[in-house]
Amino acid sequence: MDHRPGLHLAQKQAPNGTGHSFLHVDRASAIRIPGFKMFSGGTIPAGANPGQPTAQTPKQAPRGSGAGAGPETPEVAARPRPSRADHAQTMATQAKRPRVAGPMACGDPDPVAGFLSWCRRVGLELSPKVEVSRQGTVAGYGMVARESVQAGELLFVVPRAAILSPHTCSIGGLLERERGALQSQSGWVPLLLALLHELQAAASHWRPYFALWPELGHLEHPMFWPEEERRRLLQGTGVPEAVEKDLDSIRSEYHSIVLPFMEAHPDLFSLRVHSLELYLQLVALVMAYSFQEPLEEEEDEKEPNSPIMVPAADILNHLANHNANLEYSADCLRMVATQPIPKGHEIFNTYGQMANWQLIHMYGFVEPYPNNTDDTADIQMVTVREAALQGTKTEAERLLMYERWDFLCKLEMVGEEGAFVIGREEVLTEEELTTTLKVLCMPAEEFREFKDQDGGGDEKRGDGSLTITNIPKLKASWRQLLRNSILLTLQTYATDLKTDKDVLSNKEAYAKLSWREQQALQVRYGQKMILHQLLEMTS
Repeated sequence: MDHRPGLHLAQKQAPNGTGHSFLHVDRASAIRIPGFKMFSGGTIPAGANPGQPTAQTPKQAPRGSGAGAGPETPEVAARPRPSRADHAQTMATQAKRPRVAGPMACGDPDPVAGFLSWCRRVGLELSPKVEVSRQGTVAGYGMVARESVQAGELLFVVPRAAILSPHTCSIGGLLERERGALQSQSGWVPLLLALLHELQAAASHWRPYFALWPELGHLEHPMFWPEEERRRLLQGTGVPEAVEKDLDSIRSEYHSIVLPFMEAHPDLFSLRVHSLELYLQLVALVMAYSFQEPLEEEEDEKEPNSPIMVPAADILNHLANHNANLEYSADCLRMVATQPIPKGHEIFNTYGQMANWQLIHMYGFVEPYPNNTDDTADIQMVTVREAALQGTKTEAERLLMYERWDFLCKLEMVGEEGAFVIGREEVLTEEELTTTLKVLCMPAEEFREFKDQDGGGDEKRGDGSLTITNIPKLKASWRQLLRNSILLTLQTYATDLKTDKDVLSNKEAYAKLSWREQQALQVRYGQKMILHQLLEMTS
């Protein structure tokens, strides 16, 4: 890592506070919460580059981090990253992903040359060791090492003036004056209006940059899949429910805020062109391509920063085992190699520690099993309650179980729409799941005492820590409740593990699947593998 002063690490993740209700894993509480404001740095947030995954920036944190000069050395991800793996499987599997030209590329015989010429005009400096390419990249455009690159080498520098934001677009003054009317739960409206205008402006300064965007009509986010296909392929993964919440929020935002603003400025917007359909497409693009700078530590209580578009940085594709990171300072953003990159190899940024359900939801792709070391599976909190209720025999026992659940809600350990999140090597919601199993399984008299103390009192030792490796050492009643909860969770999928495994292990059968079928299969399989690993440990 390059230890230059005034730099922070910025990871490509969805902008925080998007308000589009992505189910979200908050690293601070580690509970997946529907309806969470996207830019809080944890989930979902997509396409943006929130800050490193710390307690301040959840698992799906936004891509960037707070503005301004930083500490003496760049902030780095709290979790150590594994060494670079062989990505041949990723490249082969994702080769079928649609590759389409950007929306402004029509009539431009060489959009890359046009973009590079624009970069020189705006002072965006690319190292001579890298090149923008469509050859050999995972999907669409990417960046490849023209020569071997060493760890710590600077790959490119993006000056602040080259960043597309509501402040740098041609209607920035208007957006600033009417900022109060454009406030929304998502916080994305000003940027989206800037993009709506610039995208259709014939003389837009940003046209060469737009030329490298994917074709808006061919985005692969599940929000653009037919509802029947989305539910059939992704049942049990949590994605269909997240998409429906997003679509409701986006439509509401368009009709209540965006449409009235455009109607008030008919000289700038055409309602025929700037339709809800185009707005949905731009939301997906911002979700997948924008960055968000995380707040400084002393700014934790402030509203998250708004998303921004960072040319060149948004070209890089994602891998959990990435080889580059985006760092920012007060005057520019820098992409720096984090490990040696051989000549001809693709340069990968990280969009954050993101499970496959998050990747497909926000970006429209996944990492094939077992490449995504950040993959997770969920056990819905209400599923644990259901499993506990199945173990009751009398009405009195059922009522007591509901009383225990209500007490857990009071402690803010559970919620009707929350989920316990299980990773491949750790329980991300360890405190919440441990407390839930403890309260639901403790003897009635012990619960009464525990409740009287508001969940406090002397903590008994010896129950066992809820790490993956220690699960077999838990109390028998805890293991049984956890096991029953896992079995109920596995029933929510349309297929079982063996069915999915048979297709994955048959190269010919897998190759016949469509792109969407392949991606959905990888999401389901990764989640089921985690759940079955957990199931074995509760035997």
